[in-house]
Amino acid sequence: MSRDIDPAVFRETLGHYPTGVAVVTAIADEGSPVGMIVGTFSSVSMDPPLIAFYPMSTSRSFAQVRTAKAFCVNVLASDQEPFCRKFATSGENKFDGVDWKPAPLGSPILDGAVSWIECTFEDVREAGDHFIVLGRVEDLAVERSTLPLLFFQGGYGKFSPGSFIAAPDPELIQAAQGAETMRSQVEELSVRFGVNCSVLARIGWDAVQVLAANHSPIDEPFPLGHRQPLIPPFGAVFMASSPDSAIDEWLGRAPDLSDARREINRAQLDRVRECGYSLLAAGPEMLERHQAVLSAFEQSDRLPRHQRVVQQVTLELADFFFTDLVAGERYSLANIVVLVAVGEGMSPMAVRMTGLPHGMSAEEIESCIDALKGIAA
Repeated sequence: MSRDIDPAVFRETLGHYPTGVAVVTAIADEGSPVGMIVGTFSSVSMDPPLIAFYPMSTSRSFAQVRTAKAFCVNVLASDQEPFCRKFATSGENKFDGVDWKPAPLGSPILDGAVSWIECTFEDVREAGDHFIVLGRVEDLAVERSTLPLLFFQGGYGKFSPGSFIAAPDPELIQAAQGAETMRSQVEELSVRFGVNCSVLARIGWDAVQVLAANHSPIDEPFPLGHRQPLIPPFGAVFMASSPDSAIDEWLGRAPDLSDARREINRAQLDRVRECGYSLLAAGPEMLERHQAVLSAFEQSDRLPRHQRVVQQVTLELADFFFTDLVAGERYSLANIVVLVAVGEGMSPMAVRMTGLPHGMSAEEIESCIDALKGIAA
């Protein structure tokens, strides 16, 4: 026999489990919009598509929702706490000042919600002092891909995902100061070859552009301060002198964790270690897609789904990184990256050429590599 449970202890214990916050909306049988807050919404089944929420059996708001033919679960965004408080109160005017549009079956979709799921009632069962409401999903969509509102220990907040983008720190300042000592050489090289030449520093798990000289007729797509996540095979130059533990972590950041891809990435790293540089020969369309995804990622909330897009678009470039040049062949390169020799305790750095002319000979590329190595040394 179970012992008596103190309601306060029950709430305090279960309060250590965070939940999302949603508003269930419907058009009641008399034609007016109704809504209620639920913090216990979950997916139940894919086939058939079912969801569930658990209103109190004494809820007057649910009694109104129950009169409707359909209902809509609106997942609130982290900036919609005022909505939450509005719908959590009792009263008849919850929709005053609230913008919404009808879902296909007429249920209100709240303006600014992260996503919505419109359902018909599949089943309603009593469970203690609550109902278990099963809804059959009829339609759904993501309206605004942003951070959801969370409820935790009696308060509201938002999830802070681990990000590929590192926050500014003293390492970045030190790297920028180190890059300044190469400014005149970088400028000279940019003019001499008619290319864009930049200095990158590894800050955490980002390659950050800390200095740039742009003398190529081809525009440099990324501004000073741009951060590129180090996702294999990108970043091999920065990992060349790293310990095995760091290399394992770098390899684990790849979207494809198969043994075959892992070996390809490790072999590429070994070749970069041997020659001290990497080359990328991706075409303009692929580069533009990669650049657009990175720019969008920097401006986003950096949700896990955004990070997966960055991983995937980087994987698309995987087969275009190489090191070996064939005499007599011509290449259209996106970039050349050479590791810089830095002092102990400094962040790893590299010099990069972009905006290179199309159809360069192997000998012309080797000349560029030698010039970059001259700065890097």
